[in-house]
Amino acid sequence: MRIEEETPAQRALTHALNRAAFGRADEADLVDRLHADGLVRLSLVAVEDDEVVGHILFTGLPTRVDGREVDAVALAPMAVHPHWQGAGVGSALVREGLARLAREGCEAAIVLGHPGYYPRFGFSAALAARLASPFAGEAFMALELAEGGLRGEAGEVRYPAAFGIDAAQ
Repeated sequence: MRIEEETPAQRALTHALNRAAFGRADEADLVDRLHADGLVRLSLVAVEDDEVVGHILFTGLPTRVDGREVDAVALAPMAVHPHWQGAGVGSALVREGLARLAREGCEAAIVLGHPGYYPRFGFSAALAARLASPFAGEAFMALELAEGGLRGEAGEVRYPAAFGIDAAQ
């Protein structure tokens, strides 16, 4: 299996993959909206024998801590074809994506995800708890990609309209 940047020719495949992985169109449609709005920072696919078996998307996420702008991304969504789930595809996508973003100078990543899965990559609900957001609790997690990236007393994240979250955040 290889991890590579998604190409425009693979967009229909990643749309179908997200539908299959989640059993509905919501996440696939979200990916389309994020691309259409020019918000994609990094989109990776896992390819096995020329078949797209996994996909992860990172988008810019306006974030401030103590009045300071933070270069942050939202990890959403991450999908693995049902036949490949449990084979390490998702972990490979998350690790590669976070490593690339850290090398590019990104300071933090935010995810709303499974609290039993994302902490293995260093995501923390405690770190995210200081960020005002439409989300809270153990599924809302943050990870510093640069030391001190989220350092401060309090902050906020503002999800772009493409996410379809109430604008009154």
